[in-house]
Amino acid sequence: MSRTVDVHIGENARLIGRLHYKREGGRESSAFEYADDWLKDPEGFTIDPGLPRIAGPQFQRKTEGGSAFHGAIADTEPDGWGRRVISRDHAKRRQAQRRRGEEPPAAALDALDYLLAVDDFNRMGALRFMHEGQFQRHVEEGRGTPPLIELGRLLRASRAVETNTETEADLACLRGRGTSLGGRRPKCSIIDDDGILSIGKFPSVGDERAVVAGEVLALELAAKAGINAARAKLIESDGDPIAVIRRFDRVDGLRLDYMSAASLLGADPREDHAYTEIVDAIRIHGARPTEDIEELWRRMAFSVMINNVDDHLRNHGFLHADRDFWILSPAFDVNPFPDRDRELKTWISEDAGPEATVDALMSVVAYFGMTRDRAKAILGEVEAAVSLWRDLGASLGLSGPELDAFAPAFEHREREAARALA
Repeated sequence: MSRTVDVHIGENARLIGRLHYKREGGRESSAFEYADDWLKDPEGFTIDPGLPRIAGPQFQRKTEGGSAFHGAIADTEPDGWGRRVISRDHAKRRQAQRRRGEEPPAAALDALDYLLAVDDFNRMGALRFMHEGQFQRHVEEGRGTPPLIELGRLLRASRAVETNTETEADLACLRGRGTSLGGRRPKCSIIDDDGILSIGKFPSVGDERAVVAGEVLALELAAKAGINAARAKLIESDGDPIAVIRRFDRVDGLRLDYMSAASLLGADPREDHAYTEIVDAIRIHGARPTEDIEELWRRMAFSVMINNVDDHLRNHGFLHADRDFWILSPAFDVNPFPDRDRELKTWISEDAGPEATVDALMSVVAYFGMTRDRAKAILGEVEAAVSLWRDLGASLGLSGPELDAFAPAFEHREREAARALA
């Protein structure tokens, strides 16, 4: 079976190419082909280093655990939570059609079904997919992305999915709203009080600590540490904490093209990779390499200080700047992990391995183009910001026991080493 989708970009929906998808039994593959006008346009750019701006189809075959699409396209796919909502919704619809005596759709969804199940308005980045003459919208009864006032309803629907008690109404509530973003935790797209597209992140039924508040705490500490971080706040809905995090791929109503670090490197995020590889990619593709490389080192230092050890390559991103050049996106998905070993998902370097230590940080200072004095100054700024974690956490409403549960992530010998060095 083969299908073709037109690929557009931005609010003006400029056609940039076509995506051809094929499934043969259990094998899935795709081919992306740039449109002639995009190839001729001096303002056109390469949407992914793995998709050079050349004529003709460029192929991608799905591997075990991988995607059927090239990196920049795969970055817009649902993952984890989104796939869970989509598959449950599909199953409920099949049941309803059978009850009505209608012929249901195929039992199994394929890679293109999942890609197209993401709502066009909420899809990450600027790429847009037109299938059978229309952009894909999946919101209930034509309603758009919900405002904050509907968070309670969305939380209840998400909790029902987590506990396998969801109804058709729950899935209709989440359709198109809870499918746009990566990660395994429950979340949805919302419009905040300023009318800006944001992410609502919910507590999970399996949480053993205040995970949602912990992420907001980490992002606020990151900003105090001089890191360009996504803006976040904590609100309550019927007594439950919800993180509201602004989407950084929307500015003044415009969509910004986004690519994960995995796509920029052409890397498999399931394999071991190092920050030094991201440095190499920034030197090749970066619009402001010196600034972004120093920012990356600051983010590494912050991850070491708060034990943010889920820093895989899809949790680092880039925004399109100009021509074929990119800049680091604001930091996102930054969390303290008090119950995890101090080993980074993305190694500081191949020599350092996964160890999250000050010694490993200082071992790559020259590779990052910094002096030791500059690195020490940054480390001091980061450590000083992190030292505020308990007071800032209390200001967010975390109780004493909730703060104590996070203490191992914030209070450890690497902070002592940072203070001594700085």
